[in-house]
Amino acid sequence: MKKEIMIVDGIPVALDGERNVLSVIRKAGIQLPTFCYHSELSIHGACRMCMFEDEQGRLAAACSAIPEAGMNIRTNTARLRKYRKTILELILANHCRDCTTCQFSNDCKLQELANRFQIEDVRFPNTNLLRKIDASSPCIVKDQSKCILCGDCVRMCNEIQNVGAIDFAGRGSKMTVSTAFNIPLAESTCVGCGQCASSCPTGAIIVRDDSQLLWDAISDENIKVTAQIAPAVRVAIGRAFGLGGSESAIGQITAALRRIGFDEVHDTVTGADMTVIEEAAEFVERLKQGPHEFPMFTSCCPAWVQFAEKKYPELMENVSTCRSPMQMFASVIKASETDTRRHFHVAIMPCTAKKFEAARSEFAVDGEPRVDLVITTQELIHMIKESGIVFSELEPEAVDSKFAGLTGAGVIFGVSGGVTEAVLRSVSDDKSQTGLKFLALTGVRGMEGIKETTIEVGGAKLRIGIVSGLNNASKLIQKIKEGEHFDLVEVMACPGGCVSGAGQPIAHSAEKRERGEGLYTADRHMSSKRSDENAVVAALYEGILKDRSHELLHVHYKPREATQC
Repeated sequence: MKKEIMIVDGIPVALDGERNVLSVIRKAGIQLPTFCYHSELSIHGACRMCMFEDEQGRLAAACSAIPEAGMNIRTNTARLRKYRKTILELILANHCRDCTTCQFSNDCKLQELANRFQIEDVRFPNTNLLRKIDASSPCIVKDQSKCILCGDCVRMCNEIQNVGAIDFAGRGSKMTVSTAFNIPLAESTCVGCGQCASSCPTGAIIVRDDSQLLWDAISDENIKVTAQIAPAVRVAIGRAFGLGGSESAIGQITAALRRIGFDEVHDTVTGADMTVIEEAAEFVERLKQGPHEFPMFTSCCPAWVQFAEKKYPELMENVSTCRSPMQMFASVIKASETDTRRHFHVAIMPCTAKKFEAARSEFAVDGEPRVDLVITTQELIHMIKESGIVFSELEPEAVDSKFAGLTGAGVIFGVSGGVTEAVLRSVSDDKSQTGLKFLALTGVRGMEGIKETTIEVGGAKLRIGIVSGLNNASKLIQKIKEGEHFDLVEVMACPGGCVSGAGQPIAHSAEKRERGEGLYTADRHMSSKRSDENAVVAALYEGILKDRSHELLHVHYKPREATQC
């Protein structure tokens, strides 16, 4: 069958259903520059950097143009090069240029393209001299002086997350990306997921950096500093320092944290195993009560909890009372402490919303939080670099033995479907290796935004929903309200799960899939696959948790206002 052909800079390219001319150009091996194009978002066509020229000399944006057989286009003419340089100069004329002190330096798309097109001088005066910073959120920081109005954050917040905390405001030269009525982010409908920051190409929205608070604690001899490391962090950090794409770096991370100055290092997988045990028990008890109007929703994701509180408060009584693995583990760690020094507990997380969760009053004891500080993957990478540690040369070290019980079920928590699979491993009748492999093939795995499956447990058929991305949560909730039955629904705010958290290094879809596969690989290497096989956790239930499991492992959220972050 004869293929339809387009000509790109003299190169014939076969058409195969590409959504736009930009995809065809990239298929030809040409990396056309873009700011506003994002493959998972709607076409915006605002930056005009991806313009091409046809045979008649007409210009068009490649991101929005539809490919047609016989098209003969050019992408690198003198006219286009001049055009792109002028656009870059105009953007830089309205942009903060504190590149050496910007957290996004070396990761900034504007900086990258300015270097690529050799912009060594800007002919136009800088019209954006005043920095307008919104640091009200505990999760992210918004700097209007770095915004280039590409709209990526707006579309991410509205299309993928259905949060609607930010949008375009004003017209012409006064246009900005703003919250409604320009209120602070902390007072908006923002849920702290940080996906706006992960899509921003210029650092106008970034992850809040709290690393100085950690350095201060480490420098104080009167403070004992402990850490827990989330499952999703271990692959992303390894990749950032040049390890294999799906290779776990938990041993090197542990070694690095000890060199930085931590007194103890623990693995959040232990907390995840406690969460599985408690959530499985809660789920089984709920099933015994008979049919419910709504399913039980998981509670591990703090952005999802906030989203439910603000958008679907009527569902909160159906959200599991289990604390997240981070909060469960922190409660046990602090309740077990015997050191007389002040205890400063740090959670190393892939998630920006965890910063907000750590500060929630529901988790405080006598006004003291169980997690004193959340440091994201990005922040830890910067701290390792600042310390001068050569990560690739570190000898792997084991976490402290005090809570060193780990299972594969806890490891897979970091990827969409992992919580569900871990719970099903506990409640499933078939505990064999074959049974475990069967569960992995029931539709719980994969990076799809909505997954639905039916699994038989104890003679009953359970309808399971798994969603990642808050707009997908809204879609599934609507189906439930229209009468479709589900018994259990797992929700993660970030597309693909925690491996795609906004606190992780920015990555494309392929790398996010590699991170997820890295967790499944770690699971395969674990001798224990189910949370109830964790001997350390079993000892905790016989010890500190014997009469305090509900107090330390569960939470009842207080009602929140729709505009309270």
